[in-house]
Amino acid sequence: MATRTWFGGKWHEGNPKVIGPDSHVMWMSSCVFDGARRFEGVAPDLDRHCRRVIDSALKLDLRPVMEAEEIEALAREGFELFPDDVALYIKPMMWAEEGFINPDPGSTQFALMLVEAPMPAFRGFSAMLSGFRRPTPETAPTTAKAACLYPNVGRALAQARDAGFDNCVVLDANGNVAEFATANLFLVMDGELHTPVPNGTFLNGITRQRIISLMQDAGVRVVERTITWPEVLEADEIFATGNFSKVMPCTRIQDRDLEIGPLTKQARSLYWDFAHGRLGD
Repeated sequence: MATRTWFGGKWHEGNPKVIGPDSHVMWMSSCVFDGARRFEGVAPDLDRHCRRVIDSALKLDLRPVMEAEEIEALAREGFELFPDDVALYIKPMMWAEEGFINPDPGSTQFALMLVEAPMPAFRGFSAMLSGFRRPTPETAPTTAKAACLYPNVGRALAQARDAGFDNCVVLDANGNVAEFATANLFLVMDGELHTPVPNGTFLNGITRQRIISLMQDAGVRVVERTITWPEVLEADEIFATGNFSKVMPCTRIQDRDLEIGPLTKQARSLYWDFAHGRLGD
């Protein structure tokens, strides 16, 4: 896949070498990132993703070296390096180069990667209950999009895929539903949309927030609350939201098959209309 990376004041092809074995990020994991999308000529909520990487950096005691508006402008400059019809994953990153245990804020580095990544087809995925759980805010920087959180995601996904599933539902420390391993989770129950209330154990995703707003504006009741695993098993519809795939239906939960239901289809349709500016004020 074609990749362009901005680092050190210029664009590079591919994956330039930007850290060494003694870089703080290499052995102390002081890295944050974000992910946005350009597809079909649009980049929805790009400004919010650029702001979030700065918020994440501050939560890891890094000192942001770019303003959100500068990151967005740089991303749009990079779009010109690709054909208009190519879908991109947009990944701004910040990390510490120096420090011992604690990062040295003054050593913060920045890079922006634009990676050719086709949008996944709108088809279902399977999920099981993970044996791993999300950490609490007291045990990890859970409110930042931090690289150090992802090994836990990786082992949850490995467990699911070894069992023949595409993804998994991860619980919080109290045993309630947090999210899918790689995306936020929504249930449809009796014509209403239900989603776990943010409690500090998972990111309140930008696409998640957008779907809640769009569905509420369309007259759908959205309930943010504590959700239990048995409720997931009994849901009428289940879907995931995240920046990479936007809205994706879950069509198998454990050993139960599900249809792609009307509210799932409505959520995706509304998001596409929003992204392309087809919704009125």
